[in-house]
Amino acid sequence: MSTSPAADPLAPVLVVCVVFNPGPELEAFGTSLATATDRPVDLVIVNNGDPSERADAVAAMHGGVVLDGGGNVGYGAAANVGLRTSSSPWAVVANPDLVWSPGSLDALVAVGDLHPEAGSLGPTLLNVDGTVYPSARAVPSLRQGLGHAVLGRVWRGNPWTVGYKQAQEDSSLTARPAGWLSGACLLLRRDALSDVGGFDETFFMFFEDLDLGERLRDAGWINLYVPEVRITHVQGVSWKAKPERMIRAHHTSARTYLHRRYHQWYLWPLRAAISGGLAVRERHEVRQSRSAATPPA
Repeated sequence: MSTSPAADPLAPVLVVCVVFNPGPELEAFGTSLATATDRPVDLVIVNNGDPSERADAVAAMHGGVVLDGGGNVGYGAAANVGLRTSSSPWAVVANPDLVWSPGSLDALVAVGDLHPEAGSLGPTLLNVDGTVYPSARAVPSLRQGLGHAVLGRVWRGNPWTVGYKQAQEDSSLTARPAGWLSGACLLLRRDALSDVGGFDETFFMFFEDLDLGERLRDAGWINLYVPEVRITHVQGVSWKAKPERMIRAHHTSARTYLHRRYHQWYLWPLRAAISGGLAVRERHEVRQSRSAATPPA
């Protein structure tokens, strides 16, 4: 890791937004982004779905471009397409269902300039009802990972899930390190991205942000949670359109991550237990989704 000097205040911020057949939330994203910073913005919308007049219109309105992701290649792979378009010192990867607060992006960059050891920074993400989404989490221990993976949906108050999400329990507004930060809104330092090579495209959707945060930490950077910056996340807009497909993608990524992390040959009983537990949870969530859509834990 090499810490970086403060970025040129006139340097543009690259904002990468990955979309898949976007709805009106993308227009709110673009309109609110215009209030979030006084810096120049290079807006890149990476489209993983069908050609979108809405994406074209939002890009045109805000001086951005739309790139074809090359099919539905997944969130991390599409984000990498956008990240490769610029060498800006700061890059944002964001979901299209964000509503930026005025000055919020400038505030994140300012904190990043004060903390050259920070490879990634993330704000408080608010649900539409004003509650806080747990966007800053611990890298799960073996026990936490298994307990949360298997029980996180069916027993929300289990001690492993509570411990996993405890990075946001401190109610102070002091910026502090987290194990990883949600990819729904992530400010990334270019030098840190260069060190780790962007998102791992093995993960189609989900867990790519956990994996990135872990690799940044291993490379000597910190993932900095900035609770004083608050941004609204209309969670699950794309997820709700095809809940069963998203549930299956979530569990596939969970298996990939946990099997990779506990790959040693002598841990095969653990991997078998993880696979079995996730299969049970996946079936349970699929059944639930057919009557009511709820985003994954």
